[in-house]
Amino acid sequence: MRNLDITTLRSFIAVADSGGITRAASFLNLTQSAVSMQIKRLEDSLGVALLDRHGRGVALTSTGAQLLTYARRIVELNDVVYGKLTNTVWEGEVVLGVPNDIVYPAIPNVMKAMQRDFPRVKVQLISSYTNDLKEQFARGTIDVILTTETNPDGAADVMMTVPLRWYGAPGGQAWKLSPLPIAFGNHCSFRPVALSGLEKSGAIWDLVFSSDSDRAIDVAISADLAVTALLEGHEPPQFEAVPDTADLPDLGYQSVALYRGTARSQIIDPLCELLRREFAVISGNDLRPAAE
Repeated sequence: MRNLDITTLRSFIAVADSGGITRAASFLNLTQSAVSMQIKRLEDSLGVALLDRHGRGVALTSTGAQLLTYARRIVELNDVVYGKLTNTVWEGEVVLGVPNDIVYPAIPNVMKAMQRDFPRVKVQLISSYTNDLKEQFARGTIDVILTTETNPDGAADVMMTVPLRWYGAPGGQAWKLSPLPIAFGNHCSFRPVALSGLEKSGAIWDLVFSSDSDRAIDVAISADLAVTALLEGHEPPQFEAVPDTADLPDLGYQSVALYRGTARSQIIDPLCELLRREFAVISGNDLRPAAE
């Protein structure tokens, strides 16, 4: 009887999710050669090629893409069984703070994985602004926080760097108006960046909506009453990027940074690792099936 090896499947998933063997080795705390050997062992056991190694990078073959779906289910079921039967010491609560604008799509996946792998650990999610989260983290009321910042502190683990872009309503005309109508939350960390960019460019603008409620800002933007600034790729579906032809100032880049406390590392370590993996996928480091 031939059996699939969970360790090799886990390495295969890591390669697929992270975008390559080198990055996967870092995630798995293994050497690059060890991961390569595990992938080769898996390919030999199945008698198929899972990775297309032609060119500068690697990509999944069509067979590899098919295996990936099954591999995730097998490893997930393995981890559920192992977690429920053996993780009796992994108990307690961890508080995770995340800015409103990067909750989706990563955080639901992280919460689900934590519940699956550590069913006796309660993850409390706090969604707020970067400045507020950093203040709570400094007081020790939050164990792990994500931030969106231009220049993260030296203690931060920068997970990705994302363009800050102008957004409005789909097919909207607000960006064509003068003065330019803009809308921002009162505590939004992107607000000073955008206003500074407008001032330096000499643009004529008007802050027509300012609110403590993100939903109120969303309504103003989706109704084509104003434009705002958001991280590229994290905009809600009712928003659309302002065309590149618009004469609006470039807003540069923002970093998504991770700060973690030192207590209860047995719980915080896997939470941080899940966050890193999810944001690695978001940043585009996943593999696509190779063209036939």
